[in-house]
Amino acid sequence: MISKDNAEHYVWGDNCDGWYLVNRKDMLVIHEKMPPGTCEKRHYHSVSRQFFFVLQGELSMELEGEMHKIKTQQGIEIPPGSAHQASNNTQSPVEFIVISQPTTRGDRTDLPAS
Repeated sequence: MISKDNAEHYVWGDNCDGWYLVNRKDMLVIHEKMPPGTCEKRHYHSVSRQFFFVLQGELSMELEGEMHKIKTQQGIEIPPGSAHQASNNTQSPVEFIVISQPTTRGDRTDLPAS
């Protein structure tokens, strides 16, 4: 059994948290938490397809220039090659699951902010 209580933890971006729930070359599943007012760098993955599913709070996702607000129990798919940037524009933390297939390791190209 795996949960954020016993998974490998790491800190990314502006004091955001991640927990590896599945960490294989063919699939990556991460539980992430973003404090209020944080964001990741805008980027894309050449091969990896991702799915973000919000567990708590509201995640803002810029996807190819269009802003999406993903609320609790909602998700969004990010196709390979699609520029995107996750952010928390609320006053509360947001927690979500990111599923990447295959892994995003070595498959990320950072972009300038839009």
